Amino acid sequence: MNKQIYPLLLAQFLSAFADNAVLFTVIALVMQTANLESWYVPAVQSAFYVAYIVLAPWVGEIADTHPKARVLFIANLIKATGAGLLLLHVEPILAYSIVGVGAALYTPVKYGILPELAEHQHLVKANGLMEGSTIFAILLGMMVGATVADYSTFLALAGTVVIYVVSAVLTWFLPKGLIRKSERGFKPVIFAKEIGDFLALPKVPFTLAGGTLFWMAAATLRVILIAWAPVVLLTKSASEIAELTLFLAVGIILGAAIVPKLIPLERIHLTRIPGYCMAALVVMLALTDSTGLARLVLVAIGMAGGLFIVPINAQLQKLGKDSIGSGRAVAVQNFFNSLAMLAGVGCYTFAASQQISPIASMMALGGTVYLGVFFIALCLPKSLALDVQQSTEKQ
Repeated sequence: MNKQIYPLLLAQFLSAFADNAVLFTVIALVMQTANLESWYVPAVQSAFYVAYIVLAPWVGEIADTHPKARVLFIANLIKATGAGLLLLHVEPILAYSIVGVGAALYTPVKYGILPELAEHQHLVKANGLMEGSTIFAILLGMMVGATVADYSTFLALAGTVVIYVVSAVLTWFLPKGLIRKSERGFKPVIFAKEIGDFLALPKVPFTLAGGTLFWMAAATLRVILIAWAPVVLLTKSASEIAELTLFLAVGIILGAAIVPKLIPLERIHLTRIPGYCMAALVVMLALTDSTGLARLVLVAIGMAGGLFIVPINAQLQKLGKDSIGSGRAVAVQNFFNSLAMLAGVGCYTFAASQQISPIASMMALGGTVYLGVFFIALCLPKSLALDVQQSTEKQ
């Protein structure tokens, strides 16, 4: 792997750290405001995802047709602007949506540049490093952000602005990356064509569906935990919820670390196994009323999730680089991921507004994940045949 992947990992670590520190600062603000409804935090999280959907026709092309280091720099400054607006007491839903705009621009570049810094045989490892460092950043961002926000939301938000700026400075020194020519025409129409071209590739429907299922489950589980923990485990502050979520993050780090040896790209069909495990463990968590057991189950959910998503991300990046462009492929992936996350969080927001128990919502999520993996697995015989055929041709 190119050694310049390490500055990228550090910049991504800082940016992801700040993203989650901002989120848990908003959660702290909500928990300190007694008159806000239970649907407000899911609504704030949903505003973040809207940017990924609305900007999808443009961000992928921006990632492929401009120097990637410059795009990362600008994206970090946009995130810093959103955090600054929160600091100025702008409506959190609006301010956090600005952070989402920066994230929507940032993500296609950070994943799109990976295939340019790592060869095929190292791509799963590079994704493991990216996911592991990102989850570690999420872990620290949650804990530090929530702890500081419980003490002072002003200090928490000011700190995130500084961190975004430092991350932006680091990205300035990254390589420009491959630059493709821009396509002329109405971008949403071009984007629709890119979706069609990408989905026409043999393995894309399976891997894309798997990615959307994972991110829907992850986003929905995180917002359910915010309501579930106070009801079941009697947590009372944002820092206590962040501490609980820490164990989920640790599990994903462990899964991302061991997956290169267990599920290489040539055996991606095996991801269905951790997918089924993840579904069963979410249902188990819903039935748990002990803090210690909940932590263990969250670690197990995270490990299954890491084993599930890392090979899928690597496969989509490789397919994208060889077809429509890595940045455009990530934009397509983000579009579907964000639709799924918005749908999942939206369904939970509606359930919360109807006074449905977070325990019931969590069990429904586990069942949805199980059914999703089952239906995705229906296409596995074809994918498996392709894998065997390719392995035979190489021999």
